Amino acid sequence: MLNIQAQANVPTEFGKFKMMAFSEDDKNWMPHMALIAENTDLEKPVNVRIHSECITGEVFHSQKCECGQQLNSAMQYMQENGGIIIYLRQEGRNIGIINKLKAYALQEKGFDTVQANLELGLPADDRDFGIAIEMLEKIGIKSLNLMTNNPEKIQIIKDSRINFNSRIPLQIKSNESSASYLKTKKDFFGHLLDDEN
Repeated sequence: MLNIQAQANVPTEFGKFKMMAFSEDDKNWMPHMALIAENTDLEKPVNVRIHSECITGEVFHSQKCECGQQLNSAMQYMQENGGIIIYLRQEGRNIGIINKLKAYALQEKGFDTVQANLELGLPADDRDFGIAIEMLEKIGIKSLNLMTNNPEKIQIIKDSRINFNSRIPLQIKSNESSASYLKTKKDFFGHLLDDEN
């Protein structure tokens, strides 16, 4: 069972967030995180982004995905409108950074992101969004507006005790390096992306 192990107010370039670390025990150096914008009203439907860790995109600004831009956009939106970002430590759709780099190497040989994972004997997507539900329930969320393009995340909320109120699209324009990745997200995973992506 996940518990809140620590929390503190953290100023960021987007504004102040209450950051909460969730794990089964306080010895975990890689806890899941919740970032709650300071103007968030938990009694109303809360704007929520469920975001999976992406060190290549968020820290090193890789152009192969839009993860870093998505996180920045979500932080900006939550500061302006109130809301929560659930940050799951599930790097590379939960295959880890080493396997992710191996998959990148296969992509250089012509495989798409799904084919590369399967070639490595890994699932196309091994993330567990049930963790996000557990975290949201711990925070006390009863109803939400979900910022996502991923229909699987929408279904996870609809299958939970949390009320799904509406979807907030999060569109990031593709670049030369990310176009194939975004096409695979749309064609294989059914992500709700505009045609221009």
